[in-house]
Amino acid sequence: MFTGIIEATGHILNVTTQGTNKTFWIQSPLSHELKIDQSISHDGVCLTVEEIRDGAHRVTAIEETLEKTNLTSWAAGRSVNLERCMIMNGRLDGHIVQGHVDATAVCVDRQDLDGSWEFRFAIPEQFAALIIEKGSISLNGTSLTIFNVTRTEFTVAIIPYTYHHTSISQVQAGSIVNIEFDMIGKYIQRRATL
Repeated sequence: MFTGIIEATGHILNVTTQGTNKTFWIQSPLSHELKIDQSISHDGVCLTVEEIRDGAHRVTAIEETLEKTNLTSWAAGRSVNLERCMIMNGRLDGHIVQGHVDATAVCVDRQDLDGSWEFRFAIPEQFAALIIEKGSISLNGTSLTIFNVTRTEFTVAIIPYTYHHTSISQVQAGSIVNIEFDMIGKYIQRRATL
C-alpha cells in the first residue's frame, strides 16, 4: 500500500526487453536504501526490486502490467515518481493507493497559472462512475484531488512543491499517464453492479 506522496524521482538508465517483459534500471536517491523483493511505486505502478547496484535498482514489468500502463513508452532518460510502501504507524497524508494501475489517461490541456498549474485529462467513458468532484485519484503515483469532472474528463491543480518534486512537470498535452482510481469508489461501484 502507498499514499501517493512521492518521496523522490528516479531516472531510467536502461530498458531491455526479454520475451513479453520489459526490465528497467532506475537510478535514484532511494535506490541504495531499498531491499531485494521490496515493492516500490514507479509512476503509480507497484514493481518489485530485483537487484540493486551502484545507486540504481532493477525492476521488471510483465505483459499484464505493460498492457494497462504507460510503461511501454518508458525510455532511458525519463524521470519517474518513486514511493516506498507506507509504514502503518504513521500519518496517511495522501489517500490509500495500491499501486495497481486501472487505466491510462491522456493530458488534453495544460495551463500555467503563474504560481500553480492545471492539467486536464481524458479517460475512457467506462470509468466515469469512478471520478467524482473533489475526489482522489493517483496520477503517475501522485495523490491528487480532481475537479471540473465530466463523464470523460477531469482537472487537477498542481502546487509549486508538487510541480518541482515530481515528474508532473514533464506532462504536456498528449502525454499518457497512469491512473489509479480511489479504492473505496471501486468497491462501491462493484457492489452497485451485483
